[in-house]
Amino acid sequence: MAALPLIVFDVNETLLDLQTMEPTFERIFGEKGAMRLWFANLIMYSVVLTLADSYVPFTDIGSAVMKMLADTRGFKISDDDKTELKEKFSTMPPYPDVLVALPKLRAAGFRLFTLTNNLIEVQARQLEHGGIVNLFERLFSVDSVKRHKPAPQVYAHVEKELGVEPSQLCLIACHTWDTLGAVAAGWEAALVKRVGNDVLPVGPQPQIVGDDLTDVAEQLIARHRGRV
Repeated sequence: MAALPLIVFDVNETLLDLQTMEPTFERIFGEKGAMRLWFANLIMYSVVLTLADSYVPFTDIGSAVMKMLADTRGFKISDDDKTELKEKFSTMPPYPDVLVALPKLRAAGFRLFTLTNNLIEVQARQLEHGGIVNLFERLFSVDSVKRHKPAPQVYAHVEKELGVEPSQLCLIACHTWDTLGAVAAGWEAALVKRVGNDVLPVGPQPQIVGDDLTDVAEQLIARHRGRV
């Protein structure tokens, strides 16, 4: 009988509440919606830099994108603003459903890991601050391969480190670009429909879609029931 897949979690917004950063953007830009524009550009430029074979740490891209958005709007970004951005990003709290779903998956026998664009030290601080770091067996960062998700080298690195085939892994994320990359790499994937995130009806599709992480966890448990 096949073993349970190893579960690999995205961190930013999948586990941690990105909306808690909105007050910082509202203070600087006068509108909390600027946070969504910032994050979308952060992801876009992380991918563009990867395609251009120019690796820059994720939080450094975040600071640069914040300055770029400010410059286009005629705002000045201070060093204190950049420090606040990094601090808020490193201390986002976990969503309430995370505190329910992770123990549920572990109790069902699943082994849990993370894979994020963040540096290991940023990720570790995030998860320690959220009180959930001990629920994961190992933390992975794109910094190991100097490519941001969804570059195939990122998923291949996790496979190599864990000594498993792609089909033995399942990514859980709330971003379609991430589940798309995982499925293209041969992984199973589950999409959590956080606010502002949903299925993209083209390209490789996730096998599971849930309204929150508890929903996804229950679907995963049901999907693999009977495996040991």
